[in-house]
Amino acid sequence: MIVLHGLLGSARNWLSTGRDLTKNHHVLALDARNHGRSPHAPLMNYEVMVDDLVAWMDAHGLAKATIVGHSMGGKTAMQLACRHGGRVERLVVVDIAPKDYSWAAHRAEFAAMTELDLGSLSSRAEAELRFEARVPHLGTRKFLATNLARREHGPWHWAINLPVLSEALPVLEKNCLKPGDHFAGPTLFVLGGRSRYAEPSDHALIRKHFPAARIEVIADSGHNPHMDRREEFVRLVVGNG
Repeated sequence: MIVLHGLLGSARNWLSTGRDLTKNHHVLALDARNHGRSPHAPLMNYEVMVDDLVAWMDAHGLAKATIVGHSMGGKTAMQLACRHGGRVERLVVVDIAPKDYSWAAHRAEFAAMTELDLGSLSSRAEAELRFEARVPHLGTRKFLATNLARREHGPWHWAINLPVLSEALPVLEKNCLKPGDHFAGPTLFVLGGRSRYAEPSDHALIRKHFPAARIEVIADSGHNPHMDRREEFVRLVVGNG
């Protein structure tokens, strides 16, 4: 099972859920390019992220795997399944739909990160306070601050490639699929009932591209059902296998 995180996330976001999934699968959580510990690169779109994943699978001798993708990672997983269906044993998409997005909140978050004066920053907690004017939700501020890193006693820096991701945001928000893209293999969509990323009106669109899709909504979860309702999420993913 290969797990793909969302925008501004990393493999670390899946430590707890991944550990639970290891009871039934061999779980490999990857950092996307320009995120976490992966290399920075000037190009950022779904085509290159799919190419990265295929190349990684080839390098590790994996002909096929269950692919789990959340948000941006879910879009990468969907495109992989539709363009390289033979590499996907089973597809699990977490709280995202094959459609265009345009979120003012994302732009506010990127603006807050870009404006942050790293030279005067003393801690992640201080960064969270400085984000407050643009990012009202405490959990989101903490999430953004996880992308700050530093060497021992050194200055803070962004682990993500912030300039490239900022420039690529309009591309990453767009639908990752073409009208004819299609994957007929076993597919599970796990959606958050309190999230606006995938709504009931999107179910027909999901099944247009993924006719075998089973759609499960965790009613009391937001955009991160793998964290908000971890046990139920794991049960759904394992139960679909």
